[in-house]
Amino acid sequence: MTSVCVFGAGAIGGLVAARLQAAGTDVSIVARGPHRAAIEANGLLLLSGGERILTRPRVADAAELGPQDYVLVTLKAQGIEPALPQLRHLIGPRTTIIAAINGIPWWYTYGLPAPFTDRRIKAVDPEGAVWAALPPAQTLGCIVYPAAEIVEPGVVNHTYGDRFILGEPDGARTERAALISRLMIDAGLKAPVRPRIRDDIWVKLWGNMAFNPISALTGATLDVITSDPGTRALARSMMLEGAAIAEALGVRFAIDVEKRIDGAAEVGAHKTSMLQDLERGRPIEIEALLGAVVEMAGWVDIPAPISASVLALVRQRARIAGV
Repeated sequence: MTSVCVFGAGAIGGLVAARLQAAGTDVSIVARGPHRAAIEANGLLLLSGGERILTRPRVADAAELGPQDYVLVTLKAQGIEPALPQLRHLIGPRTTIIAAINGIPWWYTYGLPAPFTDRRIKAVDPEGAVWAALPPAQTLGCIVYPAAEIVEPGVVNHTYGDRFILGEPDGARTERAALISRLMIDAGLKAPVRPRIRDDIWVKLWGNMAFNPISALTGATLDVITSDPGTRALARSMMLEGAAIAEALGVRFAIDVEKRIDGAAEVGAHKTSMLQDLERGRPIEIEALLGAVVEMAGWVDIPAPISASVLALVRQRARIAGV
């Protein structure tokens, strides 16, 4: 049977683990603290669409589990490097790593045309430690669209969305991608495999690079940011800078900037993940969402003064808040 380990089984990891386990996949999770203790004692309870799905995935330390067929990494980007000593236990020569993270991932430049081929993105992997420990050749991209939260230890409430877009960095159609896609689809999730995964990364990042830092600086929800003329114009300017950078790196956008902003507006009075983390005193995802974009602007010699200014402001906001 195919073995799947969910590393960092918080809200999104718990959602996937519960769905896969309920569908009969052999699932292990690596979690910590009260959440782990509750799952060990009572199982993992998923609340979703009126359903109560109680599962009992294996809970263990990474060293106990050893190499897996698939390792789903659902950490915040800045949490990956500190977790490498544990993650290494799960990675063998045939392990497929699924990078279910927001923003620009560590593997992004793997296989890109020259002069960007295998170039280190200092904002997300300063010393190249993540690239070395989680080889891009063994990695699948994954864009996460569902929303979920841990309402109490061992209990995950899934509020909306069921789509996880998968893709090989080189766009190839592989059996490893097809297999995990089938397992996730059989578990009731949408998991298409796309040939141009970087295009999909940018569709989500396009909004996150602007809405997340603006929300952290202002405290505003998405409906306010997109309806206020000043913050909407600021987001649009940042997104146009991001689009120019992405297109210079070979990305193609299937929608225009106004449609992307309107899509965010439809979400309503939603606090971005960056604002939620800031309010809760947790480290915020600045570098993967915006720092990497500004860094890559220098690669392609495209000015991004507005994004760079907002980056400086949100970095200072995080320092003052101690996150």
